[in-house]
Amino acid sequence: MASDGDDIPTAGDAAGHDGFSASLSAGLSAGDAARDTARDAATDGAHDTFVRLLLEHEPRVRGFIRRLVPTWNDVDEVLQQASLVAWRKFSEFDLGTNFGSWLMVIARFEALKHRRRVARGPLSFSPEVWDLLAAEADTAAHDADLIAKRRAALDECLGTLASHRRQALLEAHTPGVKINELARRLGHREQAFYKSIQRLRAALLDCMRRRLAGEGLA
Repeated sequence: MASDGDDIPTAGDAAGHDGFSASLSAGLSAGDAARDTARDAATDGAHDTFVRLLLEHEPRVRGFIRRLVPTWNDVDEVLQQASLVAWRKFSEFDLGTNFGSWLMVIARFEALKHRRRVARGPLSFSPEVWDLLAAEADTAAHDADLIAKRRAALDECLGTLASHRRQALLEAHTPGVKINELARRLGHREQAFYKSIQRLRAALLDCMRRRLAGEGLA
């Protein structure tokens, strides 16, 4: 017959239970940490891919936006907003298809919203012209081989830049980063920094064109 004491946990039982709980808690914490690390790594990888795609296609997208808004300042604002929207939707983008065309679809709607927001009067484009411009953004994707070669040229040309210049250029294209705030953080005057970024963009584009031309591509 069991005594009342048989139902009472002993100190050893309690210690064993505490040890199991601690081990379980540590295991769960380690699992959570591993998942967080994997998620952060995936996010970092997606961010790097996004910034490189944005750098690769920015000249074409900027030219497209310029036909929709009155000034280059408007272009910068619309591109910044379109980049933010694109980053939020990047998980929906099918890698290997035409990022530039995808971004131009977003930019077209952001340009229209921008013109309405600043209230500079009625739109100067007729619906037919808007449809024509939209058709350019919906053009079929470029040949996958050309996209791969453009990306390789971008990576090679980025590699020719000094590390601090490459980092500044990549940060300037990060969604949500404002040029004036980045300039202050890096200790530069805003206008001088903006011109420096513009020169780096132009040099990068020229480098890519030369490398692609060397392969018989334009």
